[in-house]
Amino acid sequence: MTTATTATSTATATEAAAEKTGARTAEAADVITGARDRIDALDDRIIGLIQERMAVSAVIQEARMTSGGRRVNLSREMEVLGHYSDALGKPGTSLAMTLLELCRGRV
Repeated sequence: MTTATTATSTATATEAAAEKTGARTAEAADVITGARDRIDALDDRIIGLIQERMAVSAVIQEARMTSGGRRVNLSREMEVLGHYSDALGKPGTSLAMTLLELCRGRV
């Protein structure tokens, strides 16, 4: 391979990395790619935890309804909203609302 061919290949690879990651250098593209891989792995774990939370919530709802109670306990939901809000601010409240919605009514 000639020096010109190598330079062209390197430039093409850098351009492809920049397009995919928004980075301007190969080094930055490598950092971004690695970090994105970690985010993807974290997202998979978060999804698994949400699915586990949904299953536990279904057990609670079933027990509550079987004993003559209501499916949803609003005071408990307010505790959950407060917990997420305290930890994550306003976006945490939205996240908690989404989680509660996912976990309601599955029984």
